[in-house]
Amino acid sequence: MRISNFIVPCLLLFNVYCNALPYAYVTNEKDDTLSIIDMNSFEVIDTIDIGDRPRGFILSADQKLAYICASDSNRIQILDLETLTIVGDLPSGEDPETIALHPNGTTIYTANEDDALLTVIDIPSKSVISQIDVGVEPEGLAVSHDGKTMVVTSETTNMVHWVDTKTHANIANSLVAARPRDAHFSLNDDLLWVSSEIGGTVSVFDTASKEKIKEIEFKIKGVFRDKIQPVGILLMKDQPKAFVALGPANRVAVVNTDTYEVEDYILVGRRVWHLAFNEDQSLLLTTNGVSGDVSVVDANSYDVVKTVKVGRYPWGVAVKYK
Repeated sequence: MRISNFIVPCLLLFNVYCNALPYAYVTNEKDDTLSIIDMNSFEVIDTIDIGDRPRGFILSADQKLAYICASDSNRIQILDLETLTIVGDLPSGEDPETIALHPNGTTIYTANEDDALLTVIDIPSKSVISQIDVGVEPEGLAVSHDGKTMVVTSETTNMVHWVDTKTHANIANSLVAARPRDAHFSLNDDLLWVSSEIGGTVSVFDTASKEKIKEIEFKIKGVFRDKIQPVGILLMKDQPKAFVALGPANRVAVVNTDTYEVEDYILVGRRVWHLAFNEDQSLLLTTNGVSGDVSVVDANSYDVVKTVKVGRYPWGVAVKYK
């Protein structure tokens, strides 16, 4: 065998796994797998087996590890992103669904849907620091950029619970429309955006007063009102734009964060769920549960530049770029 016939494929493989950043990682809820997408070619380069019913997925502060909510396995798995192997677990309580990382990089929060709890976990010691009673079916989580406040939404109680990250006390509760799903702080932490799936709206709160200052509604020509179900939210850093996934409406809304006006709707895959940006926020990724794919959207032109087939019921998504 010619040496080049062996060396060239090895060099290509090395380039794919070591030098071809960025990658996107997508949890496939029905397949119990994680799809890995090369963001240069927009192709799935690997699919690995993980825990049962994986949903929430986040990267560590240094992006060397990932944390996966294996909901039906009742644990948070730790994935080494270099070797693509599970290297440990974190105690999570029953049915961890979503997950958020404190800016200190050592504290993780997870929502325990079945037990109406927010679990606070210390990563280095792999121990539970606290479990906080919240509303029924907690899901959406967000930590302020200054690390002082975190929020959790409860789907059945229809509330946002405000938690002091030092005392782990639930310091306030704010009502929202039916079935709140996701939450997102503005860059300077003065506002909190919360999506309500069944209510069909996004609420914007003043974080100082905990008062709602705006409720955004969505209307799409030719789409029934009950199909418009806001879930994932992302806010841009350098432009006054928010992107809101609208579930079975199969669209992402573009909202002006200065005026709160809906500027456009982007047609993506079926049952769009969660969202992620690449590093410079020029691209938006959407997980489309029913169609089993990821839409790659130009965040400026709103064109879908690629559709990537992944596993069944893609749910969580994150992009590694360093």
